[in-house]
Formats: sequence, C-alpha cells, structure tokens
Amino acid sequence: MTTLRFCFVGDSLVNGTNDTEFLGWPGRLAKDEVDQGHDVTVYNMGIRGDTSEMIERRWRAECEARMPAIQSCALVFSFGVNDIADENGVRRVEFDKSLKIAQTMMSEAKAWLPTLWVGPPPVELDKTTFIPAPKITYVFTRERISELNLAYKKIAAEHDIPYFDSFNLLKGRPHWEQSYDGSDGVHPMGEGYAEFSRNIGKWDAWRNCFDI
Repeated sequence: MTTLRFCFVGDSLVNGTNDTEFLGWPGRLAKDEVDQGHDVTVYNMGIRGDTSEMIERRWRAECEARMPAIQSCALVFSFGVNDIADENGVRRVEFDKSLKIAQTMMSEAKAWLPTLWVGPPPVELDKTTFIPAPKITYVFTRERISELNLAYKKIAAEHDIPYFDSFNLLKGRPHWEQSYDGSDGVHPMGEGYAEFSRNIGKWDAWRNCFDI
C-alpha cells in the first residue's frame, strides 16, 4: 500500500464542472487507487474560469497548506483551456505569456515536490458560450488548444516533467466526444471525465507514483 497526498491544481476541467457525481477525473483517479488498496488523499484546487495567470498567483500558498513535510506528497497541474479563450473578442492570455507563466510555475513546482502535468483536453470544437449576466461571450477553439499543448509538451521536456497529452489522447474517442451531448460545450458530462480518468490511470508517470 502506498500513502500519498495529491494536490490537483487547475481550472474547471480539474474541478469536474458538469459532473453530476462531483468527482471529475481527479476524484475518479483517487477512487480507483483506493479500490486497489492505496491510501490516497486528494485536494482538488480546480477553480472555474481560472487562467494560468490566476493559478500562478495562488497555487503555492494553497498547496503548502495541504502538503506537510512528514507525508509523501505530489502535485498534478492542468490548465490552459481558459488561456486560449476569447472573452468578448479578446484572448484571455496571450500565447507568449501563457508559455512564460508555465515555464516559471512548473519549474518552481518541480523544484519543490514530485510534479505531473496534464495537458489541456480537447473541448468541443469551436465552441461559443454566452453568460447573460454580465453579458460575456467566450469562444474556444481546438486549433488554439493544440498549439498550446504542443508548446507545453516542449516546456515539460525541457524541465523533465512527465506530461500527459490529453488533447491527442482524447480527441476523437467516442466516450469523450459523446460526453458533450447536452453539455455547455466546454465541460463534458460524467462519462467524459471517466474517459479522462481511465487514460490517466494507465499513464506510466501516474502509476510510478504508487510503485514506491
């Protein structure tokens, strides 16, 4: 049995927004490991609407409060979809700034604790969402997510951080694509998060966390 504490840091896709079981992929991962006999504590620090810029300001203090030195701990980051979104016609975080933030944040994380990086997943193709109060229109495109994902993979390789390419692994998978039926187009229904979790659960870097 392995005893581990995880901080999952990111946005609404980490939070599990739209999942009626309120587990998302982090909760499902943890449940599967507990079912295999491991002692896992999960802190989900996914905040809806957060960009990498917003995550950078809060992640260290939030994780330090939950990661005692006497315990085996690890960090799992996932972000980027909100960075690429146009908010009323303006990109929320410019591409170069997104990369600079990722460089700084992930370098600091790895220097502190074992760190895994889950890339941004492929939300529904070219989706526009509208929030009536206040009046805000968001536009998400897979082309931008793909571009950011490729750049993130390069940064992860430079820092020797395990990177899970969720964009290419989930794109086109029936359970993932169909999980957007009836959704808001950005957040999958529960089966999408289950598909996400199943794939991460087989990832060598994730499995290595429990082979100690």
